Amino acid sequence: MHLAMAIAVVAGIYHTVTPAPWIGVPGAFIHRPIHLAFMAVLVFLWYESHTGESSGRVPWYDWLLVGITIPSVLYLAYAVEYGDFAARAGAPTTLDIVFGVLSILVVLEMTRRTTGIILPLIAITFIAYAFLGPVMPGLLAHRGYGVERVVSHLYLSTEGIFGIPLGVSATFVVLFIIFGAFLEVTGIGDWFIDLAYGYTGRMAGGPAKTSVLASGFMASLNGSAVANTATTGAFTIPLMKRTGFDDHYAAAVESSASSGGQIMPPVMGAGAFIMAVWTGISYVYIIAAAVIPALLYFLCVGMAVHFRAKKQGLEGRPKSELPDSWELLKTGVHFTIPIIALVVLLVQGYTAMLAGFVAIVLTVVVATPPSAVIAFLRALGSGDTQTARSMAATAAGTAVGAFDRGIRMTLVVAAACATAGIVVGVVTLTGLGLAFSSLVANLSGGVLIIGLVLTMIASIVLGMGLPTTAAYVVVAALGAPALMDLGVPELAAHLFIFYFAIISAITPPIMLAVFTASGIAESDPWRTGATALGIALVGFIIPFLFVYGPELILMADPASVTMGHVPAIALSVATAIVGVVALSASTQAYLFDDTSVPERLVLFAGALTLLAPGVATDAIGLAVVVVIAGRQYTVVNGGLPFVSGAKR
Repeated sequence: MHLAMAIAVVAGIYHTVTPAPWIGVPGAFIHRPIHLAFMAVLVFLWYESHTGESSGRVPWYDWLLVGITIPSVLYLAYAVEYGDFAARAGAPTTLDIVFGVLSILVVLEMTRRTTGIILPLIAITFIAYAFLGPVMPGLLAHRGYGVERVVSHLYLSTEGIFGIPLGVSATFVVLFIIFGAFLEVTGIGDWFIDLAYGYTGRMAGGPAKTSVLASGFMASLNGSAVANTATTGAFTIPLMKRTGFDDHYAAAVESSASSGGQIMPPVMGAGAFIMAVWTGISYVYIIAAAVIPALLYFLCVGMAVHFRAKKQGLEGRPKSELPDSWELLKTGVHFTIPIIALVVLLVQGYTAMLAGFVAIVLTVVVATPPSAVIAFLRALGSGDTQTARSMAATAAGTAVGAFDRGIRMTLVVAAACATAGIVVGVVTLTGLGLAFSSLVANLSGGVLIIGLVLTMIASIVLGMGLPTTAAYVVVAALGAPALMDLGVPELAAHLFIFYFAIISAITPPIMLAVFTASGIAESDPWRTGATALGIALVGFIIPFLFVYGPELILMADPASVTMGHVPAIALSVATAIVGVVALSASTQAYLFDDTSVPERLVLFAGALTLLAPGVATDAIGLAVVVVIAGRQYTVVNGGLPFVSGAKR
């Protein structure tokens, strides 16, 4: 539909240029309603009511929804800019309440169409809780609120729909998704995939290792495990199947890597931005603390792929069938400039929005061959307007495609963030966060491990079927204060919840990334889900590790790291690496050779003791793993290295 595409392009341009220093982002009560209005209108134009997919036509009732959306959502921006909004704070008018109710309904419906029924039902449950406080039992009871109070809190403040989640969507998320779309449309994303394939293709299980690298990189930018699984999976899953991996295993690798990409700095699927705004912790501190856990996660997935390939005897592809990595680097090293600039600007302390804007501009610049610019200028200079117009149209088409794709991918995140804002608003209005903290404290008896397990279960259950951003926001509003009351540092508490919100994408029964990958691979989703859990098992362990051993997240605050801490951090990382390798060997039943059940159990136990903080546990775990590894190496090679009789 041309109208929807035109709106998407306008939305893309608006969100891209407002971070520019000479323009500036409008205030929260103007920018966020404009963002939501763009997203909601496009959802009703693109997503059919019953199927959640585009049908190519817009029925009358969707046009009616568009007509309701524009005035109800933009009313707030108008009231702030031209009305007496500030003067009547706390005394909403009838029009405020009417447009507030309509906006809540619009948000719930757009979320239902983009993410399914689960998140809207959660939001409706929380809204009902705001009204039914007096009849709730025990700690959950509260005074109860009327329609005017609930609607004004959710609509007329930055505690509800237009709160932090939507604010992050309107600023950071949309910008980085557009950046990712420009990388894809210009072909730079393909260059990164080809480069990864060129380096890993000759290794055992090379295509699967390409999937791990490519999916991790792209998912960090686009913020959606499902979207990334669908895009990179379309290339990597068939490639893995052709080289001998079972269909369910190929799908499991892709879904695991795509989910894990959201914990990979520097972007972390935009979760780091929400965390920074919410906690007040520096964005640079957050991504620095997340580096080691993210690398351990991808090491686990990569080693699982390696051991499975060795177990199946899957050799790499011949060099003649692979892209020439060195040639790719020589001819395309400039494609890395946007990524390098992004990281440098973030580390230097510039705003993430400015960094994203610069990265998009640089992407366009480096993707445009100098020869094309020269040819365009020559055509203009020679009066060859037809050639000049044709070249300009091609460039414009690329930009339109990037904006269109970027905004389409943002719709799910924006809808989820708006609805998550409803949940957060009810939590702040009713004091449910304090009640939940008391509930966790009572159920856990003040025992940290029990509190962590309860929060883990809540994160996975509430995160099932939800985009990562929404899952994190919903659980963090409840669970983070509870963990902090048990003595967990704020950053560790939020990262703990964020990890399990991500893992929910591959956790049965509602495992959206797995279902997406299974559709591409034509595999059994339940078998795929079980396999993905094995591949990414360390993702369930790492959050507990950095709570008990904050060395893995740089002592929970990178600013606190001193030279005295470095040896502790280095030892923790070294033993964790050995533990991750042992864990992958255990789940894949292979080390230097096929492992027996007892060997797998011993490797698993050794991995857990290595991953657990403590010198004594590290020594025990290392001894156990060395014994199994030495035994297997001896059997396969006829002896240990540097020992008489060993094979060379």
